[in-house]
Amino acid sequence: MNILIFGPNGSGKGTQGTLVKDKYDLDHIESGAIFRKHIGGGTELGLKAKEYINKGELVPDDITIPMVLDVLQNAGENGWLLDGFPRSLVQAEKLWEALQNDGVALDYVIEIKLPREVAKARIMGRRLCENNPNHPNNVGIPAIAPEGDTCRVCGGALSARDDDQDEAAIDKRHDIYYDEETGTMAGCNFYKNMKDASFKIIELDGEQSIDEIKNYLVSQLD
Repeated sequence: MNILIFGPNGSGKGTQGTLVKDKYDLDHIESGAIFRKHIGGGTELGLKAKEYINKGELVPDDITIPMVLDVLQNAGENGWLLDGFPRSLVQAEKLWEALQNDGVALDYVIEIKLPREVAKARIMGRRLCENNPNHPNNVGIPAIAPEGDTCRVCGGALSARDDDQDEAAIDKRHDIYYDEETGTMAGCNFYKNMKDASFKIIELDGEQSIDEIKNYLVSQLD
């Protein structure tokens, strides 16, 4: 089972992706996690990527695309869930071309819909667990608000990303996502508008609770 998931920063895409990954034993391929690994390791790629990420800009395609495709080619036999890529129409087209050339089937395209201002508020309230950044912790959402500075799931230490508290950077990231001409929404629509596609489209209401979204999502996966 191979899944492509779309959703703006703050939509709960990482949380839902983790739940699906665990249920179906998929490789959760998250472009952000790949970048963070390189940034944390102080690699040359990480240093270059950090400059763009901190400004809320896309990491250039000549870095991102080969890196992601290489990870897909080495995914486990149960399949993968790709999260955070593609982020532009060009990336969407290149990914589809690569999948076709390699004979890799895409089974589902998931889109989590969320109004821009709601997404922004969620970003500024979220806190990242040192053990798993996809553990749901958000000081602005009572249902998943942590107590103090510890993760509500595992008790790990929490922190806020610097760019999550930078409104200008958030706006720039959302400018990219919500752009229906060349941005991420354009990439999402590239798949949604594809005629005679063999994959299934699943649309989710990001304003629902984590469990409501999860239950509906699982019901739509064969």
